[in-house]
Amino acid sequence: MALAARAATTPQQTGTPTPAVKGPRAFFAALGEVAGALLTPTGLAGAALEASWMGLHLGLYPLGLLGPRASDRRQGYRLGHLPPSQRGLAIQNVEAAETPILLVHGMVDNRSIFTVLRRGLVRRGFGRIETINYSIFTGDVRAAAADLGAEVERIVEETGYERIHVIGHSMGGLIARYYVTRLGGDQHVHTLVTLGTPHQGSYLAYTWNNGLTRQLRPGSALMKELAAPVPECQTRFLVYSSDLDQVVVPQHNAALHHPDLNVHNIVLHGVGHMSLPITSSVVHGISTALAHLDTSGATVTPGVSSLGTRRTTAAREPRLGATAGRATPTR
Repeated sequence: MALAARAATTPQQTGTPTPAVKGPRAFFAALGEVAGALLTPTGLAGAALEASWMGLHLGLYPLGLLGPRASDRRQGYRLGHLPPSQRGLAIQNVEAAETPILLVHGMVDNRSIFTVLRRGLVRRGFGRIETINYSIFTGDVRAAAADLGAEVERIVEETGYERIHVIGHSMGGLIARYYVTRLGGDQHVHTLVTLGTPHQGSYLAYTWNNGLTRQLRPGSALMKELAAPVPECQTRFLVYSSDLDQVVVPQHNAALHHPDLNVHNIVLHGVGHMSLPITSSVVHGISTALAHLDTSGATVTPGVSSLGTRRTTAAREPRLGATAGRATPTR
């Protein structure tokens, strides 16, 4: 399942876009896409992993409620006691190793969803990982984004790093995106990674009617606000979606397409919504990207998928048995 993704440059759209199908037809079409992704060997394996992880996550959930935040920090400057993987990143690029990373969970969840990802980042040499909880009774993405901004500014003040990285799962990615693009958060967020975030809304939000779910529906006022121009946004986006996502419906709504944003989309096959933060290729991809960035957000190391500035890219993880290739631009 730890297959490398094959990157491709997404050509800019020209002319009038094809109108998207809406209403019940779109919902049932999305369900058909999930069924098609599920009825493959990789999809069945992914569904089994999703079920197993959800059971384990329910057991970890109470532990994630203990305290509003948690932090993994490497103390001091000595490196000799560290394992080779951690020591290597600190020696190669101390700024990448020590730039704080903030993890933001999704709706009705807590920081325990990041148990595997947090440990994976620490093992790979990142020296400060912060996880926070916001209230399960949060009813407004905009208000949650303002609270996130206060948390980011606290970390910036404590560490002295002017810009940090943020990783958001599900609605956590949407909260972070609003902070970055509508509240000036790009001044403090170098890279925003989103995992299964409904960037274009989800039809699942129609199954419950309250202020928050109305914001998460396709075409809502919040979605229109997020689609508005954001000229000169400094933050680079790394966006993961999956064709087996059972929460973001349709699944391609978890991709991010915006002409003003520097986005690298990665589509996975056979990974459930809750499994995104524990999937090995995701943990590896995030670690690799955050370890090889310059101040603009572009990659600087040969062999790492090219992540430039002011362009949108897309990548798809090949299905089981496919051959992963080098980055190939589309014409």
